[in-house]
Amino acid sequence: MLKIGLLGCGRIGQVHGRTISRLDNARVTAVSDALPEAAGSVAALSGAAVMESDALINSPDVEAVVIGTPTDTHYDLIHAAAGAGKAILCEKPVDMSADRIRDCIRVVETAGVPFMTAFNRRFDPGFADLQARLAQGEIGEPELVTILSRDPAPPPIGYIKSSGGIFRDMMIHDFDMARFLLGEEPVSVFAVGSALVDPEIGAAGDVDTAAVTLTTAAGRICQISNSRRAVYGYDQRIEVHGSHGMLRAANIRENNVEVATGAGFRSAPTKHFFLERYEAAYAAEMVAFIDAVASGSAVSPGIHDGLRAQVLADAATRSWEEGVPVSLT
Repeated sequence: MLKIGLLGCGRIGQVHGRTISRLDNARVTAVSDALPEAAGSVAALSGAAVMESDALINSPDVEAVVIGTPTDTHYDLIHAAAGAGKAILCEKPVDMSADRIRDCIRVVETAGVPFMTAFNRRFDPGFADLQARLAQGEIGEPELVTILSRDPAPPPIGYIKSSGGIFRDMMIHDFDMARFLLGEEPVSVFAVGSALVDPEIGAAGDVDTAAVTLTTAAGRICQISNSRRAVYGYDQRIEVHGSHGMLRAANIRENNVEVATGAGFRSAPTKHFFLERYEAAYAAEMVAFIDAVASGSAVSPGIHDGLRAQVLADAATRSWEEGVPVSLT
């Protein structure tokens, strides 16, 4: 029975708390949040103790921590948890600075503790199946990867101002997915972006509509498009074109019933928000983390995956700002 402490009891902490409460091989023993009512709500799921973060990290009743606090707190919490010998699952991004992530890597590796970067989309049933079939050679060698991620509406402007920008906040998931599917590291990044959804986003120095082309040393190409607005719902699709065919993972809809009338064909809307769209992915991610820690097997995606995605996000930001491709070699 793995004893887990939750650092952060907001939306994602609540998701993780509910997931762990359904498992037989783990339980939440302690929770911490700046808002007492949030901590109390998650603690009630399992009877966990409510603690300050330092007390939680150093508690003998906690063997692993899940970090779901704001990004600017991750660095100190990772250092403290690694120093206390705790296994760590950390939400993305590990940090906004690649150099600070490298500092975290040194601390984690010196301590020898398991570390998972929470790129939950790797655990989405459809995306995971697509990657497994790609790895098995079902469509030959991948040549062109297309990733589309579009939110139903932009977040509040206050969030935008502290997010690090669309490439570091939103597209970082897609950079990890690109690496997951391409089979080799990108060596070139070219990004474009515009503020077409909300002029306040542009005034804040960010964009809400963006596209990136990644190229590998072998010439494989990944095209990523992001938008902060999709009036039809949460749009999450992947297509991989290979030497022997194509694999595609479509959107998940509210139901799979299709209606046909004289006006044409009509289907249900997509899942509207990331928490419901990726509910199964979050659960599978947590199960994978717990199983790896319990068995002593390698944790994936690890902290180096968090660094590599951040390096791509930084390169894309620079490419957009300067209007030129950025080489990673």
